Amino acid sequence: MAFELPDLPYSKDSFGDLISSKTFDFHHGKHHQAYVTKTNDAIEGGDLAGSSLSEVILAAKENGNQGLFNNSAQIWNHSFYWKCLSPDKQNPSGSLAARIEDCFGSKSEMLSTLKNEAVGHFASGWAWLILDGDKLEVTSLHDADTPVAHDGMLPLLTIDVWEHAYYLDFQNDRGAYVDALLEHVNWEFVAQNMDGKGVSRADQG
Repeated sequence: MAFELPDLPYSKDSFGDLISSKTFDFHHGKHHQAYVTKTNDAIEGGDLAGSSLSEVILAAKENGNQGLFNNSAQIWNHSFYWKCLSPDKQNPSGSLAARIEDCFGSKSEMLSTLKNEAVGHFASGWAWLILDGDKLEVTSLHDADTPVAHDGMLPLLTIDVWEHAYYLDFQNDRGAYVDALLEHVNWEFVAQNMDGKGVSRADQG
C-alpha cells in the first residue's frame, strides 16, 4: 500500500495569522505531499514495498540511501509535527506537568530551553522534546533526521525550523514563529507520547 498525505487534524484557517492557510497550502499541501510522492516512487516495486514508514526510514539509513531517508523521514516528521499543534491553548497537566517540573524546574524554563534550541539550530532541522529513559530532554536534529532513526530517543514534541515552515508568515524571524508556536502546543498529544509510543502515532503501513 502506498503512503498517503495525512489529513491535518484541524482546518487550515484554525490558527489565523499564526499559521496562515497559505502556509498550510504550501507546507502541508506541497512540501509534505512531495515527500510522500518521492518516497512512493522510490520504493514502488522494490523490496520495501509494503513496509511501514518507520521500516522504510530504518532501512534507508542502514543502506545509506540518503534520498529515500530524507523523503521518508520527512513524511514522518511532518505527520508528527501537525499533531503537536493545537488551535486551542492548552497547558500540561498531571504526570507530564510533574515530569517537566522535575526535569526543568518549571514549564517556562522548559519552553525557554526548547525555544533556544529551535532558534539556535543552524540552518534546517527540527527541535525536539524527547523522553530518554525517565528523563525529559531537549535536542535538535539536522535536515530530515528523525528520532525514528535513533535508539532511546522517544519523541514527545517537535518544532519544524525549516524556513518553509514559517517564512510566509514570519519572514526570517524564527524567534517570533517559535514564540507563537509554543503558545499552541497540543499538550494532550505530548502527554500521550509519554508512553514511549510516539513513533507509532505518525507511522503508516
